[in-house]
Amino acid sequence: MNTRTTRILAAALSLTAVLAISGCSGDSKAAMSVSGAFMPQPVNDKMAGGFMVIKNDSGTADKLTGATSPLSDDLQIHETKDQKMQQVQSMDVPANGELKLERGGNHIMFMGLKNTPKVGDKVTVELRFEKAGSVKVELDVKDRTYNAQAPTSTGHNGH
Repeated sequence: MNTRTTRILAAALSLTAVLAISGCSGDSKAAMSVSGAFMPQPVNDKMAGGFMVIKNDSGTADKLTGATSPLSDDLQIHETKDQKMQQVQSMDVPANGELKLERGGNHIMFMGLKNTPKVGDKVTVELRFEKAGSVKVELDVKDRTYNAQAPTSTGHNGH
């Protein structure tokens, strides 16, 4: 082999390695992003709702399987069907799609709050996904009547 052939072969091997690494499941963590994350100020310390849009930029479907937060030891994933709310074990996050957690629809429920956050506070939540692992999110505590509009820009983690 001459020098040029060796360089081309080395470049091809490098490119193959980069593609193989980026295709690993570890890269899927970067595929999940969250925008518009908020919590209306809770009325009391019994419960609160968490709302956001979870975007999956990978070509692989995933599932939201749970959430944890210092605010509560009991976070539940709730779906709303026929205007009835029920706890579910997971929610699908479609490949190259999004899962909307919004008022009147699917959401995260915080049960038995350790304190009652006020407007302007931030609530930390760690979302758990079947494939993407964990993603930390900060929910902005908003006025009780606040309702998110469709985001005009693509923020990351609500920013």
